Amino acid sequence: MNPVETTTRLICPLTATTVEEMRAEMVAAVAEGADMVECRLDYLDPPPDDEQLADLLRDAPCAVLATCRPVREGGYFDGEESHRLAILTAAGTFDSVEIIDVEIDVPADDRPTGTTILSHHDFEHCPENLDDIAREMDASAAAVSKTAFVVEGPDVALRAFDVIRACRKPTLALAMGEHGVLTRILAKKFGAWGMFASLGVGKESAPGQLTVTDMKHLYRWDAVNPETRVFGVIGCPIAHSMSPAIHNAAFAATEYDGVYVPLRIEPGRETFNNFLDAVHERPWLDLRGLSVTIPHKENALVYIGAENCDELAVRIGAVNTITLDETGSLRGDNTDYAGAIDALCDAMNIAREQLAGKRVAVLGAGGVSRALVAALRHYGAAVTIYNRTLRRAEALAEEFGCVAESIDQADETEAEIAINCTALGMYPNVEASPLSRIPETVKVVFDTVYNPLETKLLSMAKQANCLTVSGLDMFVNQAVAQFERWTDTPAPRDVMRDVVLKRLGK
Repeated sequence: MNPVETTTRLICPLTATTVEEMRAEMVAAVAEGADMVECRLDYLDPPPDDEQLADLLRDAPCAVLATCRPVREGGYFDGEESHRLAILTAAGTFDSVEIIDVEIDVPADDRPTGTTILSHHDFEHCPENLDDIAREMDASAAAVSKTAFVVEGPDVALRAFDVIRACRKPTLALAMGEHGVLTRILAKKFGAWGMFASLGVGKESAPGQLTVTDMKHLYRWDAVNPETRVFGVIGCPIAHSMSPAIHNAAFAATEYDGVYVPLRIEPGRETFNNFLDAVHERPWLDLRGLSVTIPHKENALVYIGAENCDELAVRIGAVNTITLDETGSLRGDNTDYAGAIDALCDAMNIAREQLAGKRVAVLGAGGVSRALVAALRHYGAAVTIYNRTLRRAEALAEEFGCVAESIDQADETEAEIAINCTALGMYPNVEASPLSRIPETVKVVFDTVYNPLETKLLSMAKQANCLTVSGLDMFVNQAVAQFERWTDTPAPRDVMRDVVLKRLGK
């Protein structure tokens, strides 16, 4: 085995159950761009003998990490411990095997000789004695330390970076599961010895593992460095957010040194506050901007404080954009309303101020409606809110000086602009519409839904010769506004729009 290197490796775990398939996976991983593969020998059924190890490891096309994980540590090997350690020892004799993984609970005298990773795994939570575990591994004879643990929020996941920064020897630390995805994406920024990424969806060796393709292309693995600034989207759920694809593509197009990560934060003000508090305790994270989505927009306003937010964000009662400067000071904005108003005005070829006096029917009384109603009233439009629950529409109307009606009356509106702020018509319920017909007075129809790009409502509006506005423009506009606020750089609007279209399969 060769001396250990300290450059952060992108390691692809191989999880095939036969030697032939695992060798094929090895070749595929190299083609995808992995720096190293982890041969998970415990996946092989039956366990490999010397001849099979030779077939797998001799003249491998890349550096190999050999692992034979026992059941007690989340693996699949359930035989005799002496047999397992013998397999690892035999694997270590091949020139292609750079390092072997040995669990921390293996007695020091029983550990295979050579270059080793000493590893610890906790599949239930982050250990209370994580620092003690890290110190024990750091003081061991192993060349590399590895610790992996499950977390319930990204605030605890940040402990992985604390471990990497505190250890003297090369260290790999990560938080498993969706809440810990940021520890995988940012491993290179903080100098981790390596990070794992699967060959494809369904081939993960641990929860929360991203694919090699996503790590390299979606999350800009090759561009990340110690100076990279960090951005992200807070929400729950968050896995299917398009924001990482949009913003990372924009960073690439403008050669801005940034990376944008998904941050799943469970509902509740306390969980939101815990994450922001954890960020403030770690200025070295270089976190500079956050998108905020459901259910944390109101929590963001409260945390930041009205005095640090723009006027309309305060009136709306929600912040969807947080900007952090180098001192940790926070600024809150709402780019949702700006994105929507500008999409509408651009389509109508008017300035925002020319909305004054125009009659607008807003369909729905949720968060999107609130943002639009606040902005429309700010610019002097006459607004009627139509909603299934009339009481909710009345409360919103009273707050902003509007009229409230039942959604049943929307087909009879006398407005000239109709805006759908409900989820009706959103994929997969594409046959739904908040209106059964387009009223005669309506000349402009704006649907904030962007999947599909042409909803049933917009199709009806086109047939009625109305000017139509898609939710795509609103979505791209708010992302553009975020990018420009964070980077002080003109956003590559066309690139960002194309990303959305590609993701929607258009």
